[in-house]
Amino acid sequence: MGEIASLNETVNLSSWSGSADNNSSLELQSQMPRQSVDPWDVMLCISGTIIACENALVVVIILNSPALRTPMFLLIGSLATADLLAGLGLVMNFFFHYLIHSEVINLLTVGFLVGSFSASVNSLLAITIDRYLSLYNALSYYSERTIAYIHKMLAVVWGVSICLGLLPILGWNCLSDLSTCSIVKPLTKGNLAVLAISFLVNFVIMLHLYIKICKIVCRHAHQIALQQHFFGTSYSMTTKKSVSTLAIIVGTFGTSWLPFAIYCLVGDQGYPSVYTYATLLPATYNSMINPIIYAFKNQEIQKASWLLFCGCFQSNSSFHSRSPSEV
Repeated sequence: MGEIASLNETVNLSSWSGSADNNSSLELQSQMPRQSVDPWDVMLCISGTIIACENALVVVIILNSPALRTPMFLLIGSLATADLLAGLGLVMNFFFHYLIHSEVINLLTVGFLVGSFSASVNSLLAITIDRYLSLYNALSYYSERTIAYIHKMLAVVWGVSICLGLLPILGWNCLSDLSTCSIVKPLTKGNLAVLAISFLVNFVIMLHLYIKICKIVCRHAHQIALQQHFFGTSYSMTTKKSVSTLAIIVGTFGTSWLPFAIYCLVGDQGYPSVYTYATLLPATYNSMINPIIYAFKNQEIQKASWLLFCGCFQSNSSFHSRSPSEV
């Protein structure tokens, strides 16, 4: 009997100690700090939301306007689609990072962002090439250019971009070897260097082509002035407009992406993450400014947007003006 009593006391003591351990573990869990939201991530999410809304509007306008089916607007639509996906990727990356703690999901969102931003940069290059060829072969280019030609250009743009986005997903990442991680985890240093170099090459090509475009426009304006025997305000205004347009396009693109591209080449994972955010956030502003430069300043898109919104308002007003019997 004494052994049984001692055994019962031992069981009771062990159960009490187990419950005490559980209570202490619950207290420790309650005292553990929750993952705080980084203000930089919030700013990236806000930037992504603005980018998505702006470019979604451009895509809707182009899709709902039969007059905007020309090759130039196909390229602008490609740029808007790429920026739209990039904006959605920034928003998804924010929510997945704080709601779903998974390396696989993080890898997928990073690959999605790489492909989207690559498509945006490559679409800008395609627009630059299209503008240059339309001026260089002004007499024959429009007759030779077809929708099939633009489709081939877009296939190259999106094919290259999708491949760049799939590289980290298919295995070129640092999840198996953290020592190879770059400033943008889970991209490796080599992968990020390839992306940075490809951007720098695109930037140099765009700068070279836009300088040529500026020279062609100035030469054409000079020839027109010679024919009209007038070198006054019109010639100087055309020259200033060409130079200012060149400065806005290349300046915006370079100012947005150059700091991040250079930091991708010289930065290291041991550096504070604030440097990465401080260079990445301005890079997203390029996708925010693209709709203003390439879409909203275009007179045909402005007309199409007015027709679209006026048509919506007229249809709503006509619906509300109907009598109950007509409805």
